[in-house]
Amino acid sequence: MDNIAIEVKNVEKVYKLYDKPSDRLKEALHLGRGKRHTEHRALKGVDLTIRQGECVGIIGTNGSGKSTILKIITGVLSPTSGEVQVNGRISALLELGAGFNMEYNGIENIYLNGTMIGFSQKEIDQKLEEILAFADIGDYVYQPAKTYSSGMFVRLAFAVAINIDPEILIVDEALSVGDVFFQAKCYHKFEEFKEMGKTIVFVSHDLSSISKYCDRVVLLNQGVKLGEGAPKQMIDTYKQVLVGQYVPPESEGERLLEDETLREMAAKGVDGSKLKARGSAAAENPELLEYGSKKARITEYYISDEKGTETAAILKGSEFTIHMKVEMTEKINAPIFAFTIKNVRGTEITGTNTMFEKAFLESVEAGETKEITFTQEMNLQGGDYLLSLGVTGYEEDEFTVYHRLYDVLNVTVISDKDTVGFYDMNSRVTVK
Repeated sequence: MDNIAIEVKNVEKVYKLYDKPSDRLKEALHLGRGKRHTEHRALKGVDLTIRQGECVGIIGTNGSGKSTILKIITGVLSPTSGEVQVNGRISALLELGAGFNMEYNGIENIYLNGTMIGFSQKEIDQKLEEILAFADIGDYVYQPAKTYSSGMFVRLAFAVAINIDPEILIVDEALSVGDVFFQAKCYHKFEEFKEMGKTIVFVSHDLSSISKYCDRVVLLNQGVKLGEGAPKQMIDTYKQVLVGQYVPPESEGERLLEDETLREMAAKGVDGSKLKARGSAAAENPELLEYGSKKARITEYYISDEKGTETAAILKGSEFTIHMKVEMTEKINAPIFAFTIKNVRGTEITGTNTMFEKAFLESVEAGETKEITFTQEMNLQGGDYLLSLGVTGYEEDEFTVYHRLYDVLNVTVISDKDTVGFYDMNSRVTVK
């Protein structure tokens, strides 16, 4: 189709790893018998289609293949097998200092980068003032790049990448280096790019930014594409991967479980039993995501208003309580009970737990039941939100999930006054 910006078909990337440099030379010269390397498959048959005008996020743990696939798309690396097709002029911001000559000053590096992307000197001349204004690194632009701090690097590199009018912008985690004001300026540019219908591919560990800016998210793990879809859905799945409790869908199980790590994850799978919220007033999610080792199980949950009435609708400015009942199937040292409230895009807005609040730091025995309540004032803006609940802890310093329920209830905030952002600061205003 003519609206496809990037298409990746069955891409594999295999690196040859050598114990010492001499082994590489001996193998190249065919000295001795057999291979002297081991193979590392960084990407394993990855397919990806990105349409023009989409903002697509790629998430995954370290070593999942995120940076590798970006380098293949931009042409920095060649795939071992598979096909990549790019329709449009790419501007990429990969790892820090990529594309810079350390001996050149900032101005010279702007022309170097612009030329590499495909601009003429005249076109770069026309953009130079705009690039310098965005980078805002002052007289350092006349100094060699080797004298730059990491913040200066990213400022200049992003200024070049985003101001030379690319059709496709690719960013790999680099924005986390800049200060908060520069990050805000960069994300404002993201918004402008989206409004202009340009294509953005964005790798980041900042899940809030992924949720806010991306139309679609791709989840990679151990070089395998676990899935793609709405940001909230993929972020929730990613959190399962992080704690080693991802269970592949049955329809994809045979392919995904070829990977030994995923096979171990699946072995820790949950029993799939679904719970019910107490009462009929709660707006329960029939498709809630549930996982954990089940050493503790959340058996009941609901919300009540300031009068103690069970409800899913809370008046802004009023007090409300989140209730959860937890049964212990095994002895647990200091379980942590938690809740999180997210918006409908999956951005975590607020939440707390008994460890943060220093409310419960005791051990519990098998067979015990605990009833936990979190009472607070509702200061979120009017609208719909999603409540998640969890029981976690630490076993020999390793973080462990006993039971998690993602997006288990819908919470509706009723308001006659909404301010800016997610919550109301309840300002006291005087005008004299």
